[in-house]
Amino acid sequence: MKKLIALLLSITFFLMGCNNAPQKETQITPAGLYNEPHRPQVHFSPKEKWMNDPNGLVFYAGQYHLFFQYYPDSTVWGPMHWGHATSTDMISWKEQPIALYPDSLGYIFSGSAVVDSANTSGLGKDAVVPLVAIFTHHNAAGEKSGSKTYQNQSLAYSLDSGKTWQKYAGNPVLKNPGITDFRDPKVSWYPAEKKWIMTLATKDCISFYSSPNLKNWVKESEFGETLGAHGGVWECPDLFPMEYEGKTIWVLLVSINPGGPGGGSATQYFTGNFDGKTFTPFQTATRWIDYGSDNYAGVTWSNTGKRKIFLGWMSNWLYANVVPTEKWRSAMTVPRELKLEKVAGNYVLASYPVKEMDKLQEDKRIINDIDGKNYDLSKEVGQITGPVQLHFVAPQLNSFNIVFANSKGEQLIAGYDQAKNEYYIDRSKAGDAKFDARFAARHTGPRLSTSKDLLLTIVLDNASIEMFADNGLTTMTDIFFPSEIFSTVKINSPSDFPIQQLEFSKLKRS
Repeated sequence: MKKLIALLLSITFFLMGCNNAPQKETQITPAGLYNEPHRPQVHFSPKEKWMNDPNGLVFYAGQYHLFFQYYPDSTVWGPMHWGHATSTDMISWKEQPIALYPDSLGYIFSGSAVVDSANTSGLGKDAVVPLVAIFTHHNAAGEKSGSKTYQNQSLAYSLDSGKTWQKYAGNPVLKNPGITDFRDPKVSWYPAEKKWIMTLATKDCISFYSSPNLKNWVKESEFGETLGAHGGVWECPDLFPMEYEGKTIWVLLVSINPGGPGGGSATQYFTGNFDGKTFTPFQTATRWIDYGSDNYAGVTWSNTGKRKIFLGWMSNWLYANVVPTEKWRSAMTVPRELKLEKVAGNYVLASYPVKEMDKLQEDKRIINDIDGKNYDLSKEVGQITGPVQLHFVAPQLNSFNIVFANSKGEQLIAGYDQAKNEYYIDRSKAGDAKFDARFAARHTGPRLSTSKDLLLTIVLDNASIEMFADNGLTTMTDIFFPSEIFSTVKINSPSDFPIQQLEFSKLKRS
């Protein structure tokens, strides 16, 4: 997640002190801005400069807060700040002033935010409920010196519904015991024992801590030393309960870099039980929340009740610093609703675009009884001129592909291989890939559903595709960089492939 850059101490402290001038909120949709090459239209991206992990996702007083790893001085990774954006629907965003700046304790790495309704922290005043951010302080000078304790956990709080933030005077609240990777706290309330639980990435494991007040933390247990994928460092964990047929199932998300199924970054997950101290998994097989190459460090919003909404960083550390955008780097996925399904006796996590995305649909066309063996959708709906969403239902699943193409001969292909029982996205001819030899590739994801039919949804933006197969049981996300946007779409199959219904919608700019 974070490329560790050794800097001289004097330079570090200079950078920590810069850029503290007051800023104004920015609507993320000025026309000129969204005409930039590869600029997403229906995904959040910062107005300018570098962005990576989503941080501090919290819903409060009618607003969704999105904080994110941000470097305001360059389009490549640097001393981390917390950028900030707000929305009432997770679709239309306003970029706010930077929330947290680096300081003498270090850069502001990833973390979470909670609504401290009972004021357990004592940080609230005059009956004002505090929002509390829990984040990692990363001391670059300490890392450079060879210390193992350069990452520690700290607090900041807001008494004006997230508009401004003040760091806690007693930082850090959880000091490093001597672990080189000790970061990314995701904190939630555990009502059964009236305590906060911190899920923390510690090298290639997860450590659980508890606290009655967000300030004093006690270690409860560890998880994952011999389970899951271990091709790289574990990062950005998230632990939360979900309901399935009246039963509470706990889900643990763990991002890993490298070691993903498509190379580089990816996010695995576990389902199991959590008793306030220990997480006990139901399965030992490695499972991925997304089998594409570009969905990393995703976490869920807090304070949304039983609704679990996920957001990921739409990039990959293999090439994030060198993708061909000029004024900004990277975007977020669309927000996704999480749900549990049971497949072959196992609990499986599925994800699907949030219902709020429906408000972006326009010029919706519903086409019935299509021959998917050779179907040119462009003849029915005309040329694509921007983001679109496709949803179709097929009563019998056969091999097929959907080809998005432009006048330059570039094409992006998504489909299903029946012989291998897997979905795929092929971006090998989808545009500029010279910035990294590993970028032009075909990525695959297993079909988990045991049904004979197919439900498939695709969200295509100017430089990204998100595919949700079988109601989100298999999800794939890839970015790409065509020389012009894809304007035509065709469906092909080597055998009969009847499509019962196809919905096609243009997506207006959010």
